[in-house]
Amino acid sequence: MNTSTLPRRRRTALTPVWERRRLSLRSQSLLLDGDVEGRYAGHNDSESGFRLTAALALACSQPGREWTPADFHHALIYTPTPGGWWARKLRERKGGQYAENKLTAMLENARAYVGTNGAITGRPDALEKIEEIRYVIESLAWPTRGGGAVDHKNLSARLRLCERAGGLDHTIAVRPLAELMGCAKSTAEKSNERLEQGGWLVKEEVGSGKNHGTRWRLRVPPTLREHLACAACAAPGQGLTPLPPLQLETVPDPHTFTDTAALAEVMAHDAFHHWAHGTSGARLLACLDTTDGLTPSQLQQATTLHRTTVKRRLDKLVTDGLAIEREDLYYLAPDLAGPVRLTPDDHTLAQAAEQQGTTGIGERRRARHARERANYQRWIAERTRRSRPVRPRPVLVPEGVVDPETGELLDERWRGWDTSDPTRPVWLDPGATALPHQAPPFEQAA
Repeated sequence: MNTSTLPRRRRTALTPVWERRRLSLRSQSLLLDGDVEGRYAGHNDSESGFRLTAALALACSQPGREWTPADFHHALIYTPTPGGWWARKLRERKGGQYAENKLTAMLENARAYVGTNGAITGRPDALEKIEEIRYVIESLAWPTRGGGAVDHKNLSARLRLCERAGGLDHTIAVRPLAELMGCAKSTAEKSNERLEQGGWLVKEEVGSGKNHGTRWRLRVPPTLREHLACAACAAPGQGLTPLPPLQLETVPDPHTFTDTAALAEVMAHDAFHHWAHGTSGARLLACLDTTDGLTPSQLQQATTLHRTTVKRRLDKLVTDGLAIEREDLYYLAPDLAGPVRLTPDDHTLAQAAEQQGTTGIGERRRARHARERANYQRWIAERTRRSRPVRPRPVLVPEGVVDPETGELLDERWRGWDTSDPTRPVWLDPGATALPHQAPPFEQAA
């Protein structure tokens, strides 16, 4: 049969799965280039590889980009991609079937997580999630007693961090957080404990070393989410059940609320140190607007402050030129007005801090934190140097046993011994159940 006349089949290259099922640019770079930025680094190689593979499983489970287990196995196990080094190492150690089952389980867990928590497909979607949490925080009246006002500042600072990070996960240490909140380090630590117990924060990774902060995830507490869902479905005249664990109440007037973005802008300034206008003054200022005046009773409902405290703080704000009073209505000063509510003016706030005698307090706090960090890093370095030195192992094979140039055995007493490591000679006869009848040469010498 003449095969030259038969049409030849055209061989086409198999299209990679990451081109047939497109991933995001960052996820595709993570698969093809590996974790070059160290975003998923762990305490060891095994933990780093597991985190990297879990991140790829989550990327391959997004809506519209669902990979089959066969695609996931082909891309990570049977293709030399830098992002699949951990999966291929797992295959070498425990076999191909075990590696496939492990990756299939990770892909199923990722799909379950996406189906439960929703998918974030880009930065606009992440900002939308952040705004949902911001709306919940601004819809609540945070009581001053019990640390509610400090927790309000803590969440406002973290919302700002989440916007910069592009998601609900953010990393920060205690001292930088205290500087953003304008409070002491111990105050920020207690606030973190309260928010973590209340369900607002989830500690994903504890900071270790001198340059690694703690990684957190911001969320709405499940109990509060259920409460707000019931509130949306309740009848207009039906009241809400109280929340004893959270001790929070919704703001009665939806027009009155504390703008968390404005609060984050001014709360760390010297003018709002607790010796000056304090946290109460910052929260009241974040409620004011240049065109819509508010009465003291409305501000009291928004901040849950005592009426005398509201009146006293408002008078101080008016005296320092941060607020204006007209016909028993309070407005934001024009110097602090911006396109959207409050925009801090350094000159106006600096004058208020000078009148209250708190100028330079924030700079001294930052300098103190810098000294504490330097002392901590120096302590880590000294502790490493003072650690117990490794004692050298005794040399059991003396000099002159083996010729260093030719490797010839010069002492017949060492016949049958592997002397490549002078500190640990090994008997070479694998069939022997015990060592030779005579003692080893180093024991004879002893």
